[in-house]
Amino acid sequence: MPEPRTWQVVAGSAVLGLALAAGAVAVAGPWDSGQRKAERARAVTADARGGAHHAGAPGDAAPHRPAPAPSASGVLRALSPAEAARTTTRTGDDLAAVLVPLLADPGLGPLRTASVVDTETGRQLYGEGAGTPMTPASVVKIATTAAALSALGPDHRITTRTVATPDGRTVTLVGGGDPTLDRARLKALADATARALKARGTGSATTPVRLAYDTSLYQGPALHPIGPNENIAPLSALMTEEGRLDHSHSGPAPRTADPAGDTAAAFARLLKKAGVTLQGDPTPGKAPGGPQAALLARTDSAPLADLVERTLTHSDNDLAEALAHQTALAHKQPASLAGGDKAVHDELARLGLPLAGTRFADGSGLDRRDRVSAALLTGILTRAADPAHPELRPVLTGLPVGGFSGTLAGRFDDGPAAVGAGLIRAKTGTLTGVNTLAGTVVTTDGRLLAFAFLAGRTSSPDAAQAALDRLGAALAPPR
Repeated sequence: MPEPRTWQVVAGSAVLGLALAAGAVAVAGPWDSGQRKAERARAVTADARGGAHHAGAPGDAAPHRPAPAPSASGVLRALSPAEAARTTTRTGDDLAAVLVPLLADPGLGPLRTASVVDTETGRQLYGEGAGTPMTPASVVKIATTAAALSALGPDHRITTRTVATPDGRTVTLVGGGDPTLDRARLKALADATARALKARGTGSATTPVRLAYDTSLYQGPALHPIGPNENIAPLSALMTEEGRLDHSHSGPAPRTADPAGDTAAAFARLLKKAGVTLQGDPTPGKAPGGPQAALLARTDSAPLADLVERTLTHSDNDLAEALAHQTALAHKQPASLAGGDKAVHDELARLGLPLAGTRFADGSGLDRRDRVSAALLTGILTRAADPAHPELRPVLTGLPVGGFSGTLAGRFDDGPAAVGAGLIRAKTGTLTGVNTLAGTVVTTDGRLLAFAFLAGRTSSPDAAQAALDRLGAALAPPR
C-alpha cells in the first residue's frame, strides 16, 4: 500500500538532504498492447538524433559541452539567481488542494504515488506515497541515463573498431556496444580498414584476409526478458541501426534475430567494395588482446550527452539498454542486465539518492520487475538541476516537451491539460496497466519544479494518460 500523504513542508527540511543553490547552468514509453496507436505512429516518424558519423578519436576535437535544448529557455530562466529570488511558489496546503482531487481520478487505478519538489531548495512540496517503489515503465530511463552520465561523463563515446592479428591475415570487427552505428559509419569504417590493410600489404588477391567479429563485450542472455519483440533488438555489442529491418529511427519495428551476424555480413560486403579480398564468410571470434592487437580503424558514437537526449526524447529502448551496459563496464561489472542493475543502483547511491526497494532489472523499463519511487525520480531531476552536477544536465534537456516533441508530441494538446503545452518537459511510461509521468515545469513565479506521478493497475491507457497530463498541467502557469 502507498505511504500516507506527506505534503506538509517542515521548516528547514529538505528532500534527500539537498540544499541547492540557484544559478544552475542550462538545463512514450515502451510500447506494448496498452500503447495508443497514434503515439506509436508519431514515434516511428520522429526524427532521431545521435547517429551521425564522428571520425577520429575523442581527443581529436574540443570536449563536448551540451547546449540547452531550443525549448529550455524557461528552464534556464527558472534556474537563474534573479528568478529564484522572487518566489511565491505554492507549497503544502495550496498544492494539496489542487493535486489531491486530480490524484483521485479513477483513470489512475488503485495504485498511485506522487512527488513534487522545488529543485532550487530541494524541498518536497507535495508527496503521496513518494517513497513507495512502483513499476515505472519507461520513466526508469531517467535513472538509467543519469547513472550513465554520472559514471561516464557527457563526453563519453562508444567505439566500434577493427583490429588485425600480428600476421595481418585476420581482421576482427569488435563491437563496443553502440546501437546507433549506421550504414554510413559502417562504410566509413570499412573504407578506413581497407586503407590500413593496404598500408600493411594485406587484403589483396595474393594476401587475402579472413573476417571475424567479436561480441564478447556483452555477457548474459542475448534476449531481453520480454523475448523477441518489435520494441527491442537482441542484446548485442555489435549491431547496426538497432537491428531494425525497416531502417526506421525510433518506435516499434521488425528486428533481426542476429544483429551481429548481419552487421558483419554487411561489413564484409563493404570491405569487398573497398578492394579488400576476403577468404570465406565472416565468423564469430575473439579479437587478439594487448600488444598483439593492431588497431586498424575505429568509429565513435555521438557524445553520451546526445545519446541521453535521444534516449529520453524518443524513449529509445535499445539505446537505454546500451547505456546501462556501459555503466556496468564503468563499474567493472559484467556488461549484462544483471551488471547494469548493480551499476545503476551503485551510481545513484553515490549521488546520495533514495533507493529503498528499487530494482533496475533492465535499463529501458520494459521489464515489469523494475521498481522505483516517485521520490527517486524527483531526486534525480533535482540533482540534474544542481549546479554541482552539470554533467547531468542532458537528463533535463532530453525530456520531451508537452505538445511538441518526442513521446509528448500528441499530449497536452486539448482540454484542461493544454495549459501544459510547451511548459511541461517529461518522460512518459506506458505498459499495460502501468502509466507514469515524471519531469519538470516552470511555475508562475519562475521556479523549476520536478514532479513524478506513477499509477498502477490502470484499466485504460487513454484515461490514465489524460489524468497524468492534468496533474502535470496543474503545476504549470495559467494561460
